[in-house]
Amino acid sequence: MHGRRARRAVTRGKVPSVIPYIGYGGDGWVRVLGRVLYLKPESREHTRLRPDVAAVSRVRGWRTFTSLNVPYQQVRVSIDGVFVTEITADRGGVIDAMVPVALTPGWHTITLQAGDSEPADAPVAVVDPDAKLGVISDVDDTILITALPRPFVAAWNSFVLDEHARSATPGMNVMLDHFVAANPGSPVIYLSTGAWNAAPALSRFLARNLYPMGPLLLTDWGPTHDRWFRSGKEHKRRELQRLAREFPDTRWVLFGDDGQHDEALYHEFATEHPSNVAAVAIRQLSVGEAVLAGGRSKARLHRSTSGVPWVYGPDGATLRDKLRKLGLL
Repeated sequence: MHGRRARRAVTRGKVPSVIPYIGYGGDGWVRVLGRVLYLKPESREHTRLRPDVAAVSRVRGWRTFTSLNVPYQQVRVSIDGVFVTEITADRGGVIDAMVPVALTPGWHTITLQAGDSEPADAPVAVVDPDAKLGVISDVDDTILITALPRPFVAAWNSFVLDEHARSATPGMNVMLDHFVAANPGSPVIYLSTGAWNAAPALSRFLARNLYPMGPLLLTDWGPTHDRWFRSGKEHKRRELQRLAREFPDTRWVLFGDDGQHDEALYHEFATEHPSNVAAVAIRQLSVGEAVLAGGRSKARLHRSTSGVPWVYGPDGATLRDKLRKLGLL
């Protein structure tokens, strides 16, 4: 089926094109993220990272899951206008590669190009080695109210509604903005079980709602070689462990919600890496949100013996006040 769709796409004038995602890096390396799709050269999909493209952002969610990926496509990588290397997308068209390059701390522009298609630019944040604090935040029901865990609600929100139907969690954008202002150079990373298909829409959502810009760490959508559905919990666990290895001197403030697995995952990570966790901040769901999310976590994990402080609150303003008392804001 994929082969037939690919041949039809080519006959209709579509070519392999890169949709870049925000990346990040450290001392001597950057992590390049993106996806290769069959697109028409004049397609607005190339501008999907821009928050002001109304014609793209009003697209129904199901269209992001029917896009045709290009497996194993070679992609040229340039940073700040200088060619660096070539990398290969995986079988789902996802680009996730470590590129050795020495860059100064701060934001840089990465350019990705597949074949003769239009080059696509995206920002990449190189973390300042002097920045000792950072943020890792969940997305669904933490900074974005979706009630996604309930299957029918998830299907409606993801496939039927356009992205403007999503609402921001009260006060979370202000709280994260204050955190970054109080800790200049601190990286902000958004870790979600969502699919890479939704990355451009999520990037525009973050920009529209004035959240600090940062990379999204999502997962591929659909079956794997050994299971029908991918494990979102395992994805988060793997990415947390990876960030601990990549930034061993950084202490993270972990943001999540009390709906499903965030408390358990953060408890596990804080117990294994107490020196890498400055605090855990859990947004408490409302009664209605908790029902849609399948209930609350039953564990009282804020009594962790790792020495890591845990704070709870229903919104960003409450969490900000409690983090301020810890000296983190």
